[in-house]
Order: sequence, then structure tokens, then C-alpha cells
Amino acid sequence: MKKYISSILLALVLCSACSESFLDETPQNFESAEQTYKTTKGFNAALNGLQAYSRLEFETWNDNIVSQGACAYEVLQGGLDICYINNVDGTLQPFQKYTFDATNSYISNRWKWAYGLITNANMMINYAEKGDVVWSKDTDKQFFQANARFFRAYAYRYLTYLYGDVPWVDKVEEEYRVDFPRTPKAEVLAKMIEDLEFAAQYLPENPNNVKDGELTKWAALHMLSEISIFAGDYKKAETTALEVINSSYFQLMNTRFGKNSSQPGDPFADMFLEKNQNRKAGNMESIWVVQAEYNVQGGSTTYNDWTRRAWVGAYYSIPGFIISQEYGGRGLGQIRPIQHWLDSYEAKDMRNSIYNIRREYVYNDPKNTALFGKKHTITEDNMDRGYVFPTTTKFDYMPENDETYNGNQKDKMRFRLAETYLLLAEAYIKDNQIAKATDAINKVRARAGATLATQADVNIDYLLDERVRELLGEEMRRFTLVRTGKLIERTKKYNSKSASTIKDQHVLWPIPQGVIDSNSGLKWENNPGYN
Repeated sequence: MKKYISSILLALVLCSACSESFLDETPQNFESAEQTYKTTKGFNAALNGLQAYSRLEFETWNDNIVSQGACAYEVLQGGLDICYINNVDGTLQPFQKYTFDATNSYISNRWKWAYGLITNANMMINYAEKGDVVWSKDTDKQFFQANARFFRAYAYRYLTYLYGDVPWVDKVEEEYRVDFPRTPKAEVLAKMIEDLEFAAQYLPENPNNVKDGELTKWAALHMLSEISIFAGDYKKAETTALEVINSSYFQLMNTRFGKNSSQPGDPFADMFLEKNQNRKAGNMESIWVVQAEYNVQGGSTTYNDWTRRAWVGAYYSIPGFIISQEYGGRGLGQIRPIQHWLDSYEAKDMRNSIYNIRREYVYNDPKNTALFGKKHTITEDNMDRGYVFPTTTKFDYMPENDETYNGNQKDKMRFRLAETYLLLAEAYIKDNQIAKATDAINKVRARAGATLATQADVNIDYLLDERVRELLGEEMRRFTLVRTGKLIERTKKYNSKSASTIKDQHVLWPIPQGVIDSNSGLKWENNPGYN
């Protein structure tokens, strides 16, 4: 999908969020929509636009409608059981100290992005139902609606995890509304499941026959397994996860591949090297990859993703260091893993290798002859400043021609098979099938070369521990903790900087105050604890 972006459609998808109303369904460029949604070619352009809008998921400083400040991604990771928030960006501190409220900009922009994506998905779904569309193939209508329904479910995934009960909207409103009711979360989840079942039925099956970044039925089934767990339907979650696992299209990567495969490294690290995310690069573990490649038409921009700045430290701020690829490029160290998790790996665990976790820093500025080549001693103060700390290398990134570049423009694995196994294990645990859960977890641990779990080991906390070791930084950790009901307990247990301030109310975020004010025709009470 990254090779084709319509500038007309990009303007179209962005216009949907231009009103102060959180659900302004009246497209500001209505004539362009009417002209676009007439043929398969027009729907293809619209789908490219929908993909482009979805990539604004973690948009940072920029001048578009969903600009979110520097830390849109970090608020779903920091202040929880996996990482501390460093003293780098003051806008993040409310998510460690739990002082955020209904006026917080990150909270409101997450809502804005999600409903913008829903609006544009609904446009595609609704226009496909019109009788005057000229389709190139009989299957085109279902194909485009399947893509749109996947993205609608993806947007509601954010909304249900973060805010609980939210308005279900499935059509483009012809008149401006200020009286949307909040739909109970259980009903929203049921509708998401319907969307994902439809998507799985009509999206392409063979991932070898689609372009990089395009959706297949397996992406829909992977997310369907997760949402089914959230909805309490563990049998459906098991069945759908097993469909993906048994499809024969995917495998856990346990041999070297792709870029730098002839150089020192390991299969786990290979998956996170630039240009190694997609199937065509030899990555058979990827199920859905967001296209964000550097300097490619239709890829992301400087501001779409700053995950590198989150996990990579500002080591170059210390005399004796210069920016280098060896240490991940130009980071800011906004968040850092809690030491407990770095200590939880066995020495033989592949995920614990020097290629996957950076624990040591050696002064690398040859101009500083007094320090060059010597090992740096990490201090608590330097960790708090975000300078140097043990961290994952998954988000290392530095363009060869621009070492101070802000963004992290390599393609991103959103869903991969290792997580499918862990979702299957989660469903089995919830379904009291511990033996099967143990087997699923051990598929992941065997690839890592770690000691296999026993049935006596396995419970929901063991599963959550294993998700950290495998998926640190990839999963939206807040979602996982909400789904498993463990957010408060585990944050208190593992995060000493947030333990004293987190409260039961913080399982959900508040509804943005601007949303409540705009929906003036139907008064809402905010989520408990935020009134």
C-alpha cells in the first residue's frame, strides 16, 4: 500500500475530523467523496487514503488534524508494569504520576484519531452500498468493505480499551448531531467481532499474493482472537488463533534471514532490522506490517512514529559519546524498561542476547581521547535523564544520510505469529485448559531457546511475564493489562514510581471534556473518578 497515495484522498480522509464535534460525520469535501466512490479505481484510492490515515496512529508534532505532541505512543506503555517514564518530556509525567484528567491532550487526541478512522471506514462501507458504483470485479464490493470493517474494528479496539462505553457509529450522518449515546462496551465488542468475521471472510487468503502492508484474512483472525478474549468468548478466541497458526502461511523465525543475515546476530533480532519486516524479505512471522519505510513514496513521514526516541537514550548528551547506529541513533530516552524484566530472561534466552538488549555503553567519540573505548558506568541519575539505560534494540534506527533524523521510518510489525500463540495461551488459561496453554507458550519459549514452562508455572501472570519478554514495546501494554484485569495489581507490584498514585479509576481514561461539552444534546457522566 505504501507505493500509492492519492493526495485527493489524503485531504478527504483528514477532513473528517475538522469539526470540534468528536463525531462530525459530515465530510467537508463531500463532492470529492461522491466523485471518488464511483468506481473500483476510486475505491482503491480511498483505501490508500484509509491506510494513510491509519498511519497517523502515533502522529507527533505536525500540522495535521491529529497532531498529538511528542509522545502519542508512550502513553500506552509508560507508568505501567513494564517501564518507567523518564524526566525528559513533562507532558508524559501525568501518566506516571496518574494526575491526568479529562482535559489532557493525549487522551483527547487518541479519541479524535479513532473516530476519524471510523468516519473514513464508514464512508467506504456506506458508499459501497450505493447502486451506482461501477465495480471491476464482482468481489470488489466485499473486498473494500472488508478492509474498512477491519479498520473500524481496529479503531474501536482503542476506544473500548481506553474509555469503556463509547458511541457505536456505523454510518455517515447527513446532518450534524450532538446527541450520541454511549453504547455499552459489551455491545461494541459484539459489533467489532461481526466486523472482523466479515473481514476474515472477504479479505485475501494467500499473503504471498498481496502487496506489502495489505490486509489478509489472517490479520482479521488474529485481532478477532484478541477481541474475543476481551468479550469473554474463549472458545472463539481459541478457534480463530488456531486458524492462523495452522494456516501453513506463517512460522516462528528460528533461522537467520534478510538484511545482515551473514553478520553476527540472531533470528529474533533479524525481525527488527530495517527492511526485514515484510514477507518478501523472508519474514514468515509477520501477519500485518504497517508500511513506514524511509524515503519511499507512500511511506510514513518524519512525524508518524517516534518510537526510537522513546526507547533509545540520549547517550550523546554525555561527553565522550556521539550519535551512532551502534547505540540506536538519536533517541531521547522518554521511557525505559523496569529492571525486573531485563533480569527475568535466562542467560540462554535468545531475546536476552546483546543483539536484542543493550546493557553496556562504551565511549565512542574518538575526539575524546581520555574516554574513548572505556566502559561507561550507568547511574540512576543518567537513567532518569534518559541518557543511558539498559533497553530493547527493537526500535533502533538511523538513516545513513541523516544521523539526527527525528522519525523512526522502518516498517512496523503490528501482528506477528508469536503473539498469536500467546493469545491462544491466554484464551486457554481463561478456559481452564492449562496443559494446552503451556504448550502454546512453549512454542514461543522454544524458539527463544529458553527453558520450557511446566503446567505448574502457567497462569495469567506467567503469560503476562512472557508477553513482556517477547513483545516489549510491540504490544500496547495498557490494552493487555485492561483485557486481563491486571492493570492496577501489576503496576503496583512492579512500578515503584507509579505504585503510590495509581487508583482503581485509572483502569479507564476519562472521556475527553471537549467531547462531553460538544455532545450537548445528550448529557454524559464521565467515567467514575473523573467527574
